[in-house]
Amino acid sequence: MGKIAFVFSGQGDQYPGMGKALAGQYPAAAAVFEMCDGIRPGTSAQCFEGTEEQLKETKNTQPCLFALELAAASVLAEKGVRPEAVAGFSLGEIAAAAVAGIFDRESGFRLVCRRGELMQREAEKYDTFMAAVVKLAPEQVQELCAGFEGIYPVNFNCPGQTTVSGLAAQRADFFAAVKEAGGKAIPLKVRGAFHSPLMEPAAADFGEELRKTALRPGAIPLYSNVTGEPYNGDAAALLSRQICSPVRWEKIIRNMIAAGIDTFVEIGPGRTLVNMIGKIDPGVTAIPVSEYLEGLE
Repeated sequence: MGKIAFVFSGQGDQYPGMGKALAGQYPAAAAVFEMCDGIRPGTSAQCFEGTEEQLKETKNTQPCLFALELAAASVLAEKGVRPEAVAGFSLGEIAAAAVAGIFDRESGFRLVCRRGELMQREAEKYDTFMAAVVKLAPEQVQELCAGFEGIYPVNFNCPGQTTVSGLAAQRADFFAAVKEAGGKAIPLKVRGAFHSPLMEPAAADFGEELRKTALRPGAIPLYSNVTGEPYNGDAAALLSRQICSPVRWEKIIRNMIAAGIDTFVEIGPGRTLVNMIGKIDPGVTAIPVSEYLEGLE
């Protein structure tokens, strides 16, 4: 018998109106949005009625996505669906940690609000970009980045797809180098050089926030972006380092599959992780939470 995992998405798939139908249909989801509004007034309004530009702002994106993801996970819990492991891509790791029981959901929401503020603070210091490089091996992308000061390979997503972060002044030349090498660079809908050394001040300050938060051992395995392995030790260190360290998504998924996971439910507004998992191992099942919920009705 296989095992199910919840995987929580990161920035990029957000869209105006996300979560409105979910909250309207399921009281468990509505309760999560109400909780978030009590801590950060206007969160549900940003999700349900905010503009694309508002949702692109990191200080808004992160709490809004966390609210949606926790709401969807709460609906699944109410229906008796329990994951046997969890992981989250970038900010999704905060929602995954809440579901794993590392901290309570209110603490998780407060943390993600602060995380978004800190990362936006650093993003505003520089003119930066993120882009997904496709059609090249990770080693090729790393070699290309080494030739540019201020551009870093930051997300090892799946075979043939590696995300880079860096300074916008180098973007045109880097994109040209990628094309010459036979690849393609696709700009991402985020504002900041996330998971790069440019985020180190945000990581340090987020570590201080984590040290003020009551952290517990997780009730289910939570896989770390930093190591690609299940948490084993200092959760505060892993969650703070994650902001300025590469996301080792392919390693996470391969390790989860090796541990017996054969069904992945993407908790989030899109299907980015579903698509990545399909490229990592087409033999497993990966499904967006919207479709999974439809199958439970």
